[in-house]
Amino acid sequence: MNFTEERITRTLTENYMPYAMSVIVSRALPEIDGFKPSHRKLLYTMYKMNLLSGNRTKSANVVGQTMKLNPHGDAAIYETMVRLSRGNGALLTPFVDSKGNFGKVYSRDMAYAAARYTEVKLDSVCSELFSDIDADAVDFVDNYDGTLKEPTLLPTTFPNILANPNLGIAVGMACQVCGFDLNELCRTTIERIKNPEHDLLSTLIAPDFPTGGELIYDRAQLESIYRTGRGSFKVRAKWQYLKKENIIEITEIPYTTTVEAIIDKVTDLIKGGKIREISDMRDETGKEGLKIAIDLKRGTDPDKLMAKLMKMTPLCDSFSCNFNILIGGMPRVMGVGEILEEWTAWRTDCVRRKLYHDLQKKKAKLHLLKGLRKILLDIDRAIAIIRDTEEDAEVIPNLMIGFGIDEVQAEFIAEIKLRNINKEHILKRLKEVEDLENEIDRLEDILASKAKLRNLIIKELEAIIKKYPTKRRTAIVYEHEVEEYDESQHIEDYPVSIFLSKDGYFKKIVPQSLRVSSEQKFKEGDGLRQTFETTNKAEIIFLTNQGQAYKAKLHEFDDTKASVLGDYLPQKLGMDEGEAPIFMLLPGDFSGNLIYVFENGKVAKVELSSFATKSNRKKLTGAYYDKVPLVAAFHTTPDAEIALYTQSRILILNTAQLQAKTTRATQGVSAMTLKKNQQIIRASLLSEAGIENVARYRTRTIPAAGALIKEEDAPDKQMSLL
Repeated sequence: MNFTEERITRTLTENYMPYAMSVIVSRALPEIDGFKPSHRKLLYTMYKMNLLSGNRTKSANVVGQTMKLNPHGDAAIYETMVRLSRGNGALLTPFVDSKGNFGKVYSRDMAYAAARYTEVKLDSVCSELFSDIDADAVDFVDNYDGTLKEPTLLPTTFPNILANPNLGIAVGMACQVCGFDLNELCRTTIERIKNPEHDLLSTLIAPDFPTGGELIYDRAQLESIYRTGRGSFKVRAKWQYLKKENIIEITEIPYTTTVEAIIDKVTDLIKGGKIREISDMRDETGKEGLKIAIDLKRGTDPDKLMAKLMKMTPLCDSFSCNFNILIGGMPRVMGVGEILEEWTAWRTDCVRRKLYHDLQKKKAKLHLLKGLRKILLDIDRAIAIIRDTEEDAEVIPNLMIGFGIDEVQAEFIAEIKLRNINKEHILKRLKEVEDLENEIDRLEDILASKAKLRNLIIKELEAIIKKYPTKRRTAIVYEHEVEEYDESQHIEDYPVSIFLSKDGYFKKIVPQSLRVSSEQKFKEGDGLRQTFETTNKAEIIFLTNQGQAYKAKLHEFDDTKASVLGDYLPQKLGMDEGEAPIFMLLPGDFSGNLIYVFENGKVAKVELSSFATKSNRKKLTGAYYDKVPLVAAFHTTPDAEIALYTQSRILILNTAQLQAKTTRATQGVSAMTLKKNQQIIRASLLSEAGIENVARYRTRTIPAAGALIKEEDAPDKQMSLL
């Protein structure tokens, strides 16, 4: 085989970069009209098929016609149509009036019917997309094979970019736009045009979603999103409690999830024993709309249960905003105010182009009528000129010479029907001259005034508010009205004993079970590493052989018996391959220090508070310095004495001699001076070491060499972590 060597930078530049740019510019990100190319091509095809005013047609017909503009498979085109349809419910302002099964945005498993079974036409609101399309309001370009023309943008008379939720994933960037109520959006745009300093939140209250639900209102959070175009907010389900039937009915869910995802999560929680208040859960979605029914066990508080479900399931979910929009072919992340300014500037240009197009048409018509006026007093002469002209090609020149008119006017006069050369008809036509002149003056006056152009946009927006009245679907709930679920208040607390084996098996056993049988079962070759007495509500930290720490809550582990192996921690906590726990500690209120003893004679003292995190992180990297083998670790509160052992010596030092560090991965300080071929092989708290001649091994300063081990102080009961 022959191979050609090529630099990877050249391959990326010539092959990958064009692909990436194509995805960004021509596929994934919406433009200022609120559409991606796939949406625009589909809707324009439907417009050309007379589906704005005509009857519905089979979806398969539309899909086939759209292929002339969109060189993709029928499945991709039909899926685009489904999302734009009223039946699917994915949009606040749907563009496709649908008949048949188009699935539902809130259902993962409710599949839409094939294109041959459904029918579509353009929804009435699409008249706002195409009202100026034939008046040169936007540019047209060739389709992919040059046989048709298609618009680069649709001249929407309202800021559609913010009217509907929109998600796009490109290469190296993405877009996620939340929707807003159409009337609120139009009113806000009007106020913003009138006053650039207008407070957006006073009229554009909050995002809105077609699936409804309740938005948890945080003004500072929304102000940030409106200003920067980035951020997130929470939306939760809407529910009611039927006391007589002891049932909770969920009728609206967050836009970001589905009925099936919610039921699956609740089912997992029930199986895991984390929810015991539910006896049954059903999907009762039907013609009336979405409904999830939850049967409660007797004595269950519905408010507390729903607060718990909101915390643990997608019934309360976050919507992340990333207003990344193509402006002039370049992606830009903008806030709501900036988007409205860009849309207003673009719409102003569309209106200007439309008016200029109308102006030119009226000027052309006026020009023809002025030519007609010149022959008004002598129609017979015009007829005579035409009759006396021997050659057809000479008719136009002779009329031009005879009446002093140009070629366009002469062509118009020559084409007048014989029945229309009576004076009455011509006089009626000439009466239009004055009206045309007034209209031309009016159009020129508007085109010369930026304020008047903006007033036209305002009138269009006001007309939309009257023509398409809407009602907010997502209710507003203020933060102080939301009952947060505090997991710790619902956890049963009782004494437990915990055990960690050398091979990484963990057990949590209640005292009653230990009294019945206290003999611990281990795998062959395994044995006990550590044991503590604590309570079920306690938090626990496991240090591993790869310098990482894993945090967990003891209530997350099932109570077990001494006769079982217990939970295998690498699997339970999702540790990396080859990773195993070597030390466990109960941080409590994260006071005190961790003492690390390394094989090279160094000892590190780290503040335990460095392991406290504001977020609920389970895994912490850099738990300790892992370039040298760790021999032992101790949690001390307050300072304590520890004994360090080499093959032949013991050194006892007080942890007060060490300076506490806030950096977990500190290398420590030299504590024990090691002889050649010597290393620390174990360490122990002095209170557990069983050393009789304590004074012999104590040191006041470090580093120190320690003293030779007396026979009675041999560490026959100490265990190493390794």
